[in-house]
Parts: sequence; C-alpha cells; structure tokens
Amino acid sequence: MTPAIKLLAKAGIPFSLHEYEHDPKNNAYGLEAADKLAVSVEKVFKTLVVRLESEECVIAVVPVPRLLSVKLIAKLAGSKKASLAEPLEAERTTGYVLGGVSPLAQKKKLKTFIDASAQNHNTIYVSGGRRGLEIELSPIDLAKLCDSEFAELCL
Repeated sequence: MTPAIKLLAKAGIPFSLHEYEHDPKNNAYGLEAADKLAVSVEKVFKTLVVRLESEECVIAVVPVPRLLSVKLIAKLAGSKKASLAEPLEAERTTGYVLGGVSPLAQKKKLKTFIDASAQNHNTIYVSGGRRGLEIELSPIDLAKLCDSEFAELCL
C-alpha cells in the first residue's frame, strides 16, 4: 500500500485502484496507463514537479496528452521563471519514482495546481505512487486533499 492510498483510505475519500503490468522499456508512463486501462488519455493526468526561480518546487497535475506551460505555472506560483525539475530532484522531493509520482502524500508537501480541464470529468486517473498503479477519483476530492486550485496550466 503506497502513501497515496493510505491517505485516501484515512480521509474516507471514494476511489478505485487500477493496476496494470508496466513495461520497463516504456517511458511514456501516462500514455501507457491510458492504453493498458483502456481509458481516454484526457482522463489520465500526469504529476509534474516544477522548479521555480526561488528554487522552491510546486506540482502541476495536467492531462497526459497536453503540455504544461511553464510561463503559466510560474505566474500562478508568483515566480518570474519556472522549469521542470530534474528527475532525481523530483524523486527526492516527492519520495516517488518517475512514472509513479502521485500528487498525494508526497514526502514534502508542495503547493499543487490542477489543470482546469480536470473539472470536465466526474473522475480522473492519477498515479497511485508506483508504476503500473493508477487511482481513479473525483477531481474535486483530489483538489481538497492536495489543498490545490484549478487553473489553466497547458498551452
């Protein structure tokens, strides 16, 4: 049981777990999840760790097929510049491996922004804390648990 699942269970939030066999040769984690779970890629969200000019990190939760606008997230976070964190930094900061970074129960609580498109769905899929494990839950519940806001994050 991952920290993300423990948090959901403790909070009493309704969710579903979806497991699949991760192909170690596949680095397109979100696309692989959508394909193997036979769900629309628009409902599968990736968790990105973003480094701000201040050296702080924030989280962006965006649909798998879309690209994060670092300008938009920088502005939302009150920074002039932003960039994606290096893989090692993302893993150290969150406590999760790449391809398994969950927006929930990270090692260090980071300010989280969820793309506004999540509100178009009753449920969305986010990483459950390891490769091959997705959590399906309401985007409203996700926002509450992450103490986050919805915003336009993509180009």
